[in-house]
Amino acid sequence: MGLAVAKADGEGSGVTERTWVTVQRDARGVAVLTINNPAKLNTLNTPVMTDLIAAAEELGADRALRVVVLRGAGDRAFIGGADIGEMAGLDAVSARGFITMVHRSCDVFRRLPVPVIARVDGWTLGAGLEVAAACDMRVAASGARFGMPEVRVGLPSVVEAALLPGLIGWGRTRRLLLTGETIDAATAQSWGLVEEVVAAEQLDAAVERLIEAILASGPRAVRLQKALIEDWQALAVDAAIQHGIDGFVDAWASDEPRRMLEAFLHRRR
Repeated sequence: MGLAVAKADGEGSGVTERTWVTVQRDARGVAVLTINNPAKLNTLNTPVMTDLIAAAEELGADRALRVVVLRGAGDRAFIGGADIGEMAGLDAVSARGFITMVHRSCDVFRRLPVPVIARVDGWTLGAGLEVAAACDMRVAASGARFGMPEVRVGLPSVVEAALLPGLIGWGRTRRLLLTGETIDAATAQSWGLVEEVVAAEQLDAAVERLIEAILASGPRAVRLQKALIEDWQALAVDAAIQHGIDGFVDAWASDEPRRMLEAFLHRRR
């Protein structure tokens, strides 16, 4: 994990920097958490996830926190998925640790006591879409693209993919997970995967409108409401997530994931 360095910008505000994550707070209790891996489409590898989880957990302990905005650095991707190179080196033992960390990178936002808004621009794939699904609201730029391409590299979509039926229904979830296709932002909105789509230059203003609506509400009431919403979902979703972890591990009982991941890397090179 990168060393955290806090820079005070004024009362109740500041910037915390880690190697792969930056958190900027303002005096209103709004925190913007940015994943800083733009050269690799903000993909999630172990160092990035370690910083991401630590930053979110630190925010969760802040009683003055009102709302979190999660974004990826740059405009090419929110999160382009889990790191293909790291996954290609997994086996049936290390796969469990890796996918559990992916789960924690999603679950930490579900467990934050305040609303989390996903500010989505560019590619949102695989683990990235799972992280977005774990947020409370999603606002996307019109050029954003969404997909769950794991089956195309020999793996099932697991962990917080279990949240997708609650957002888009079982039929559309099956379509995304079984075909590996990508959809555009307009389709994502029509399906209920995102709540709002705007032009890229209007994205920050749209997020700010949601922030203002949250800040206009009672801080304790909002925290209580989020806790209630999570309680409503918890039992069935948590069981599905654990089953998904086993399914991911089971995939490594054959050589299919490694073979297809290596083929993917070869094509990319």
